[in-house]
Amino acid sequence: MTFGIGSICAAAQKPSIEPPPLLLGAAWYPEQWPESRWNADLDLMQKAHMHVVRVAEFAWTALEPQEGKYDLDWLERAINLAGQHGIYVIVGTPTAGPPVWMATKYPDILVTEANGKQYTGSTRNHDNSNSNRYRQFAREMDERLSKRFGHNPYVIGWQIDNEYSNQSYDPATQAQFHAWLEHRYGTIDKLNQAWTTAYDNQTYSAFNEIPLVNGTGDNNPGLWLDSKRFISESLRDYQKVQIDAIRKYAEPRQKITTNMMGWYDLYDHYTVGQDLDIIGWDNPQVEGSFDPIKNGAPHDLMRGLKGQNYWVMETTAGPRGGGDASIQLDKGAMRTAIWADIGHGADLVSYWQWRDALNGGEANHGALVDVDGEPDPIYTEYSQIGREFEKAGSAIQGTSPEASVAILHSYPSRWDINWQKMNPAYDAINSLMSYYTPLHELGYTIDIVPPDRDLSKYKLVIAPGLEVLTQAEADNLTRYVKGGGHLVFGQRSAMKDENNSRWPQRQPGPLTQLLGARVEQFTSLKNPVAISGEWGESKGELFAEQLRPQASDVKVLMRYQAPHSWLDGEPAAVTRKIGTGSFTYIGAWFGDAGMKRAVQWMLTESSLKPDDFAVPDGVEVYRRVAADRKVFIVENLSHAAQTVVLPNMMKDALTDQRVHSVKLPVYGVAVLVQAKDVTR
Repeated sequence: MTFGIGSICAAAQKPSIEPPPLLLGAAWYPEQWPESRWNADLDLMQKAHMHVVRVAEFAWTALEPQEGKYDLDWLERAINLAGQHGIYVIVGTPTAGPPVWMATKYPDILVTEANGKQYTGSTRNHDNSNSNRYRQFAREMDERLSKRFGHNPYVIGWQIDNEYSNQSYDPATQAQFHAWLEHRYGTIDKLNQAWTTAYDNQTYSAFNEIPLVNGTGDNNPGLWLDSKRFISESLRDYQKVQIDAIRKYAEPRQKITTNMMGWYDLYDHYTVGQDLDIIGWDNPQVEGSFDPIKNGAPHDLMRGLKGQNYWVMETTAGPRGGGDASIQLDKGAMRTAIWADIGHGADLVSYWQWRDALNGGEANHGALVDVDGEPDPIYTEYSQIGREFEKAGSAIQGTSPEASVAILHSYPSRWDINWQKMNPAYDAINSLMSYYTPLHELGYTIDIVPPDRDLSKYKLVIAPGLEVLTQAEADNLTRYVKGGGHLVFGQRSAMKDENNSRWPQRQPGPLTQLLGARVEQFTSLKNPVAISGEWGESKGELFAEQLRPQASDVKVLMRYQAPHSWLDGEPAAVTRKIGTGSFTYIGAWFGDAGMKRAVQWMLTESSLKPDDFAVPDGVEVYRRVAADRKVFIVENLSHAAQTVVLPNMMKDALTDQRVHSVKLPVYGVAVLVQAKDVTR
């Protein structure tokens, strides 16, 4: 990219070319450093082949030093200077960190914790997003930013707030919750019926008797779930205030996102994500090693929020300023981690942060440039990634992951299992990962999607721990199976309805008739139990469900072998063919080997073949697809050099060579293009 680096006029000139298909960048805080330093920073970014920076998300005081007195000129100079260096900009709204003057004058804009204590002090994410006053401040700031930068040619996007991570329980928010409940149920009698409040004498006589809760204590499960729903919807409303303010002036080409946090579950990400143009999330690497499976699943979760490619707003190679994990990745490992991001569907990756801060809660956090303004060692590796993004961008442009297998994920189900684990070692995410891991190891791309999504494109759909199932979701799954789909339920599925009350039928609730079997009883396991059958010998762990076939065409796949136990000889997994589709229920949490055999059986029943070609152990493959080509990102995470033999001729986009095989050193990466003009 060639831009003149001369004097910068107040008005930005239109860039000579569009942003590249793959964007590499960093979070840059020009307000923290003398303006005389900016050009040197941007020179270093340009030399690293970076093409995007995120700015201003913690700069409210610099933008509004006093109430009603604004200074956006410095930010315009910073944005235009970045553009002259070939670097585009994502503007962060500064709403995650209200200024001290605001918190001092208007303490109601601060969050009140569940124990009734109002936050005091100065940091970030301490604002009360339910406060009407704070929403008005946010609206005014965002409109000013949008009016100034909504047509700036260097601004390509907006990040709203930063890592939503707090909920206020102040009286005004409680009153909003009461109004939300009244709108949802209409009358207090209908709420009492939905929550079955006659149990334990929990009956309410008025909506204002009901507390907003955080999912702890001996509260009604219906209250737990509706509290989470209210938090999710009110956070969406707060975000919508900012989206509307930005869209008032900003051009449609400028995409609006926020930075979510993977498995984090304060709120329902499907609810909050639906109004965003593109999903963004933060994916730090701070534990000293890169685990492609553990790291890959939340990428697929984030991609599944809207079913499209996404942005990684923050990554890092460690160490971090807060928390305990502060271990640097091996030399070369950050490159493989970032290319894995691209493999899962990221089109932008941004490092946090560009330069170490001199003070603050994350003053010890790693960066690309140290406090003295000189590059850290990771800068060289990052520069290599930047060059590779430029080289391979055109090959990857327009591609995205394509899956024939989906795992169903639901926040209500995760919340409910975590609230009532029934075994302290039971974890809803680990349950999902027990299916995800063998699918990935066997070479399949996986979508993680909600149970109300159109599932018709998938040959196999797996639902581990779908404990809360609405009637509408049950109808959707029924249509999928009757349409020829293969549905697999894992244990703890379809126990609760939309109000978090038990379905009047035993599991799988409204799908019992479709399955032709039911869960007779369930129990936590103190010790593993033996299980045997069509999938060989295995062990059941943590939790077990005893199944009972009720239709003559239900096939028992596995049985418990547990002498003197209620489980002994009883079905642990059953299946039923329904037309050209099938419905399978697995009532046991198998060990790794047993689960892999079970997943292999599911894939065979669904007539599925791997998306990826065979590779040596320790080599990862990610596939992105367009109408005219497939792109395979291949990387070596083993401890020795590896040779990967390809099924046909491909072009390596990083070397421009046509190859039948690739030799990869440790942490080596190849970006291979399979297209008609290559394979001939």
